[in-house]
Amino acid sequence: MHKHHFNVGALTANAFRNTIVWALVLSMTIVACAAMLGRAARNMQAALVDKPDIAIYFLLPDEELGKTTMLRESEDGKTREYLAESKDGQLLVTLKRGQEQWYVSRTERLHE
Repeated sequence: MHKHHFNVGALTANAFRNTIVWALVLSMTIVACAAMLGRAARNMQAALVDKPDIAIYFLLPDEELGKTTMLRESEDGKTREYLAESKDGQLLVTLKRGQEQWYVSRTERLHE
């Protein structure tokens, strides 16, 4: 196999400029993607902590939830009951607020 030797002296200004431009574009793309992933992870954590209306979708991904309706919230705000439409019918879902985030304390499939 023929080994390629890089000759800096033969590098034209245009080729050098193109290399630098592509390096900058690629590095900015990588940084932007990393920032978006970090932001998405932070938003997901915030949803589990602060927003139970969104947390229900993250906590029950296998149910493929559609529309959800909050039926009742406790006076202290630590328990919420939802009527959720899933792939297999309606569910009654109870979310409770733990020390750090919301969790599903009970699910009950409703019969029509």
